Amino acid sequence: MILEMTNKVKYFSDNQEKLARYSKALSHPVRVFILDYLSNNLNKCCYSGDMAEELPIARSTLSEHLKELKKAGLIQGEINPPYIKYCINRENWQEARQMFDLFFKR
Repeated sequence: MILEMTNKVKYFSDNQEKLARYSKALSHPVRVFILDYLSNNLNKCCYSGDMAEELPIARSTLSEHLKELKKAGLIQGEINPPYIKYCINRENWQEARQMFDLFFKR
């Protein structure tokens, strides 16, 4: 068996990739709504069912949007079967704010 090693050139910095990941997470109005909803409840977490009552979308669609936000690191979930509580990932939330601030100040 022959293993072929390829040297991939990295064109983008870690910060550029992270900013793009945060931007992608913000690229849909439902995800912006979710972040707004959770950021107004920073001292507590919210169940996805609570958000489902506020949005005119299927729970499965909401679940996909929550998955994207979690993948980007902007939210975190705590599983308490059969429910999942979501809240802002404060560390990444602050980092995203700082990165966007720096980006738009240029």
